[in-house]
Amino acid sequence: MFRVPWMDDEGTIRMNRGYRVQFSSAIGPYKGGLRFHPSVTLSVIKFLGFEQCFKNALTTLPMGGGKGGTDFNPKGKSDNEVMRFCQSFMTELHKHIGSTTDVPAGDIGVGGREIGYLYGQYKRLENEFTGVLTGKAMEWGGSNIRPEATGYGCVYFGLEVLKDQSDSIEGKRCLVSGSGNVAQYAAEKLLQLGAVVLTMSDSNGYIYEPEGFTLEQVHQVMHIKNVVRGSLKDYKSSTGKFVAGQRCWNVDTKADIALPCATQNEIEYEDAVKLVSKGVKLVLEGANMPTDAEAIRHFNKSGVILGAAKAANAGGVAVSGLEMAQNAGMVTWSFEQVNDRLKTIMHDIYTASADAAKEFNVTLAEGANIAGFEKVAKAMLAQGCV
Repeated sequence: MFRVPWMDDEGTIRMNRGYRVQFSSAIGPYKGGLRFHPSVTLSVIKFLGFEQCFKNALTTLPMGGGKGGTDFNPKGKSDNEVMRFCQSFMTELHKHIGSTTDVPAGDIGVGGREIGYLYGQYKRLENEFTGVLTGKAMEWGGSNIRPEATGYGCVYFGLEVLKDQSDSIEGKRCLVSGSGNVAQYAAEKLLQLGAVVLTMSDSNGYIYEPEGFTLEQVHQVMHIKNVVRGSLKDYKSSTGKFVAGQRCWNVDTKADIALPCATQNEIEYEDAVKLVSKGVKLVLEGANMPTDAEAIRHFNKSGVILGAAKAANAGGVAVSGLEMAQNAGMVTWSFEQVNDRLKTIMHDIYTASADAAKEFNVTLAEGANIAGFEKVAKAMLAQGCV
């Protein structure tokens, strides 16, 4: 835990608090994102870091678990203010990270802009070009499919669930929450595979497209969020509508699949009841732990399959691991190569989770917990009392 002093555009000194929790390096260097959001506290970072250990273990790649962040809010800040903050943040963080020690990535509030500023300051301080951060731009050490990885991987995991039930995703009516990186690319991949995306949302409300989003409309959302950095209130459509102040789970329509891709605890018990009543049979957690305990119990009781976050949204950290491998070998793999490896990893994650669920007679989500835990535990026992 450390303080992060920085100067705003008016010349006023501001102060925020930074965190980096390193949980486990039993199977590889600490690995986990950096979150820039006012809600960040030490307890939030600890619970996310703990989960990260088992998520990373499921990927089959050699990565330990960690998490970091700050209560700084990049929303409404100028590029120069964000740059000065990131430089101050990295001035402390660089002492604790390295390409074989701890490799942070992005998370909520940390996209390509922030990763660039952080990496620039790391190079300035350490005088080396190395794979110490993932989520970098392609021009300077990034990987193909890294921006798309979490959203694409979540959908690929869903394909494995449906395949196991002799079903397909084509024509499935999907409720997507969020409009950030994960939601954008989950929606894009769903449309490419023939599913119907009915909703997207942000903190101001949700968009409902009764006939489903088109790819052009999803790209409009990307422009609003990634370029304009605005609200979904600015979305323009002759077919859809923006509903202010509500979660998308309130939409009045039938659905088959829900993809919570916004933030933790966004599906509470009341939301779970609504989703079951709409006909939802599969929930794929694109965000980190978006379903609270009561909602999970209701899904289990109602026969809804829950693709837990540590399994369903592991595609992002999986491609981060592939980016680390490319950096170590000083190579760049093609879009097709990375995409094929991502599909294989999500297949392996599902298989490990489903096998553990069958062996211990538990749910798919609990199977993911067991499979991840067993890998970390075996590594810890093999390495002795250290």
